[in-house]
Amino acid sequence: MKLFCFIVIFFFCFTLSLAGNVTYDHRSLIINGQHKLLISASIHYPRSVPAMWPGLVQTAKEGGVDVIETYVFWNGHELSPGNYYFGGRYDLVKFANIVQQAGLYLILRIGPFVAAEWNFGGIPVWLHYVPGTVFRTDNEPFKYYMKKFTTYIVNLMKQEKLFASQGGPIILAQIENEYGYYESAYGDGGKRYAMWAASMAVSQNIGVPWIMCQQFDAPDTVIDTCNSFYCDQFKPLSPNKPKIWTENWPGWFKTFGGRDPHRPAEDVAFSVARFFQKGGSVQNYYMYHGGTNFGRTAGGPFITTSYDYDAPIDEYGLPRFPKWGHLKELHGAIKLCEHALLNSEPIHVSLGPSQEADVYTESSGACAAFIANTDDKNDKTVEFRNVSYHLPAWSVSILPDCKNVVFNTAKVRAQTTVVEMAPEDLQPAVASPDKGIEALKWEVFVEKPGIWGEADFTKNGFVDHINTTKDTTDYLWYTTSIFVNENEEFLKKGSRPVLHIESKGHALHAFVNEELLASASGNGTNSPFKVKKPISLKAGKNEIALLSMTVGLQTAGSFYEWIGAGLTSVKIEGFNNGTIDISSYAWIYKIGLQGEHLGLYKADGLDNANWLSTSEPPKKQPLTWYKVIVDPPSGNEPIGLDMIHMGKGLAWLNGEEIGRYWPWKSSIHDECVQKCDYRGKFMPNKCYTGCGEPTQRWYHVPRSWFKPSGNILVIFEEKGGDPTKINFSRRKISGVCALVAEDYPSVESWPENGKEHNKTKTSAYLKCPENTSISTIKFASFGTPTGTCGSYSKGDCHDPNSTSAVEKVCLNKNECAIEITEDNFSTGLCSVATQKLAVEAVCS
Repeated sequence: MKLFCFIVIFFFCFTLSLAGNVTYDHRSLIINGQHKLLISASIHYPRSVPAMWPGLVQTAKEGGVDVIETYVFWNGHELSPGNYYFGGRYDLVKFANIVQQAGLYLILRIGPFVAAEWNFGGIPVWLHYVPGTVFRTDNEPFKYYMKKFTTYIVNLMKQEKLFASQGGPIILAQIENEYGYYESAYGDGGKRYAMWAASMAVSQNIGVPWIMCQQFDAPDTVIDTCNSFYCDQFKPLSPNKPKIWTENWPGWFKTFGGRDPHRPAEDVAFSVARFFQKGGSVQNYYMYHGGTNFGRTAGGPFITTSYDYDAPIDEYGLPRFPKWGHLKELHGAIKLCEHALLNSEPIHVSLGPSQEADVYTESSGACAAFIANTDDKNDKTVEFRNVSYHLPAWSVSILPDCKNVVFNTAKVRAQTTVVEMAPEDLQPAVASPDKGIEALKWEVFVEKPGIWGEADFTKNGFVDHINTTKDTTDYLWYTTSIFVNENEEFLKKGSRPVLHIESKGHALHAFVNEELLASASGNGTNSPFKVKKPISLKAGKNEIALLSMTVGLQTAGSFYEWIGAGLTSVKIEGFNNGTIDISSYAWIYKIGLQGEHLGLYKADGLDNANWLSTSEPPKKQPLTWYKVIVDPPSGNEPIGLDMIHMGKGLAWLNGEEIGRYWPWKSSIHDECVQKCDYRGKFMPNKCYTGCGEPTQRWYHVPRSWFKPSGNILVIFEEKGGDPTKINFSRRKISGVCALVAEDYPSVESWPENGKEHNKTKTSAYLKCPENTSISTIKFASFGTPTGTCGSYSKGDCHDPNSTSAVEKVCLNKNECAIEITEDNFSTGLCSVATQKLAVEAVCS
């Protein structure tokens, strides 16, 4: 009982110790009277599921993170005016409590405009249709609803005692988001709005500071902050404000049909080290875990359902190596310098044209230094305090005692993991001896192209797609008919007229006499598109049914809420009288799909009589709903739904929205890299992979959505695919690799309690997932190995005992550390100055 009481008291004190008074000076935030250097990680609560939150927060904490950061997603919470939702993935209070229980702080970016590649930038679509509303300017309806929602969130946080001033985890709150880019477009109204937003926020009396990011004229009542790939040169507007980096982008987002962007771990680490070298105080990774744009939450338009972001924790919740591990070591190195960084002013020392040191010396004599080489091509050796230091190009070395290097941003010691998507056929949820693909019982519902049921309305000419659907669905049918005289030449000659369509976006399927004849779309760079397609027409009446689709609404930009979608012109070329413009014909409109109206995707609406049972579902058939009842995949690994053999559509499991799927391949002619050069300034187009491959093949299905049996998978396929080839794939770490050189520094070698620095030998670390061990050493070479994980090869110099030395330390263990010592390897074997050890192991 005493132990229990002690634990309760300890937990209570620990939780309280997080909290308290948050102020700031020019150097940093001051929490409970203590200056703090803070590493923060963006994890957006609706982009994962509650069952994942504790694990994600814990993985961030293990990665050396002090703070979790999230936006608040207005359109996920206020579904209609005054109608609030905080359940499921939108349980903000539960998320904040999980962060607090982990002993971490929270930065709450209320916005409530957030951009974030999220549908409509996070603002509810209904607000656009409140008369007289213009977003993000000195506009009374907008300001009324923005203040009302902000106040609602603030009051909810106060009620739950979540602000630091009340003993909670929230140490900063943000109002608006990157408005500085767009303010001038709104003229004087923009300036007035920005000042109003700051004043409205501060008046909420939350007891912690407010921030505004990329707000170039922020008033003195808030802290202005930086968003970029690099913020070392950023200076806040006031010399009395700390230097805060709200968004460091460790990767980038993807758009359907585009390539896969990557930012190397070395460059991310370089940017962070440079920021703290130059006096930074809070650094936040946007994103640390990107997650998933479930359902129709992706914006853009054309943003993929995956929001993986090449982040340190991947979409499925697994640490991404080597990025996660390399940044963990960086955070450890920065924390070793924290006291000196916070208690002294830097002295700048030039060490060459692109080489410099910043030295922080306390009155006690304690000292920390950052030495940088910003040359993006050449390694350099510099003299600092009478000692030579070798600096790779585009790197920073961290010296917590101004003598010994514990970390260099370009020397990645962290392991790399081999990740595979292991396919598993859909398993029928019945006790059947021949369980397998043949035993699956499918149910099918086929939509009629064009108008089903009663038409919504008829109008001469075109309506805007978004103004018509108000984003209640992606789909809007435009249908009309055209009469063809039997004496048309093309009927006699057997030639074909040509259909010309122009659309503001985003995508379209064109049906003529109920047959799908063309599909087209814009892309992530340009929403509008044109279609030119020969079609077959018959004598008499011909029905033209055009299914227009949105792929996420606009996310940001000046006056972005006015950007429309849908048809602008339809013509048919090849008649005796030339080209016929049918744009101004009477068009019949129908909002959404029949299956949506019937609720075919709902977990409780699936027993209606509309489904047709079959053991052989139709293939390559457009406008088809498929339903199948399955068991969950084996094991406990995260799950991706493999849609490589499908066309485009939506997917649900047990009524939960998996999201839009579209395995659209990027062009084989686009530029991609085999190996990314980390050196030099990063831009999203620098390190693409995946040319000629689908932008997104797998779609995350959280494990917590599965029941032990009887899981209802529903697919709506727009243009035709093969549902029998759909499978669940388990995201598995099947192997680990390490490549380290003798001169790689180590944070672990740093002594505790101020003892003499211990220059231990470099080690290669390998760790398999829980409940697996290293079963095979696929490759091991000490000497001059080359290549990358999965394709290592021996160099000119190789220790023949490498494999046996590694096996002795690692075989049948979950993790191991292989020291580069004379006991393990022939360290004098090679004539090169620095030898390396490369290892690849299998986990099973």
